[in-house]
Amino acid sequence: MKLVIDRKRVKFYLWVALGYFFLGTLGITHEYPGHFISAVFNNLWAVVYITSLNFILFEYSIPFVLKKREVIVYNILLGILLLFVHVMLYSSGLYAWRSLGIQLHVYTVLKIYPTVAKALEMQMAYSVGSFFLFGIARHIYNYIKLKQAAQQLQIEKQVAELNYLRSQTNPHFLFNTLNNIYSLARDKSDLAPESILKLSKILRFMLYETGGEYIAIEQELKIMNDYIALERLRYDKSLQINFNHDIEDMKQAIPPLLLIPLVENAFKHGVSETRAHPFVDIHLSVNKRQLSFIVKNSTEGSGEVNVKENIGLSNLRRQLELLYKDYGLTVQQGATDFTATLKINLASHV
Repeated sequence: MKLVIDRKRVKFYLWVALGYFFLGTLGITHEYPGHFISAVFNNLWAVVYITSLNFILFEYSIPFVLKKREVIVYNILLGILLLFVHVMLYSSGLYAWRSLGIQLHVYTVLKIYPTVAKALEMQMAYSVGSFFLFGIARHIYNYIKLKQAAQQLQIEKQVAELNYLRSQTNPHFLFNTLNNIYSLARDKSDLAPESILKLSKILRFMLYETGGEYIAIEQELKIMNDYIALERLRYDKSLQINFNHDIEDMKQAIPPLLLIPLVENAFKHGVSETRAHPFVDIHLSVNKRQLSFIVKNSTEGSGEVNVKENIGLSNLRRQLELLYKDYGLTVQQGATDFTATLKINLASHV
């Protein structure tokens, strides 16, 4: 089986080792003043061994013991065995490592122990301190990584949902537009070729300009103007359309096709069902990062207070939830008109 080493975890252990090295060096120099250089080399030699041992313990030994097995007794026996091995490595192993350093003239003897047992006891105390430090640091590290992974997963989930909502909006928008062209073609209208040309411009925009997270608001205005021009072809001069805007910065970024559902809704569920004096009033303003978009259209509604939202409005509302923290979308059904008001603090983008 191939041994895989996580470089980020190795880097983490090196940082913890550096901290442990400084703590140990301070302790030794305090106990043996005037031996700073010897304390540095002695502690560095010990930290190399103890860091390697803790890395093996936390990254391989413990996960191996906790691995799911058919018979839990195997886990218990392995745990006892590896506990014994690591206790020996933390005491006798560190003592042997100290002796090797002395032989290589890397480690300077600052204290002579009366017995080997006393030496092992001191090495064990040093090792236990490292065990707690590395263990606590690793727990905090894993918690942070887990939290970051959860946040990243949440972001990816929201992005996937947002892309799904947009993928719903585009076919819904195109389906309604094709229906408009079909009605012109069925009536053998001379305007059918022109409507197809306008649709091709809209399709080009949707294919090549809406793939990113943002577009300039002037591009959103262009697609709205193209769509309104396409809708005009279906109606005679009785349809009154008023579209005005007050925008301080045409390069202001907004999510693509965010506003078009309200315009589409005004035509599909308002003007198309109005028999007398159809109209659409659209006003867009963006000043100091505050967007206000009001779409009012004629309707022959019943004047009910509770408005049943169609797929376009419910889809838009969910997109807003995913995109902004500070926004408001309200709809009001009157006896002869329908008003949708959208307000967004563009600075509150999630």
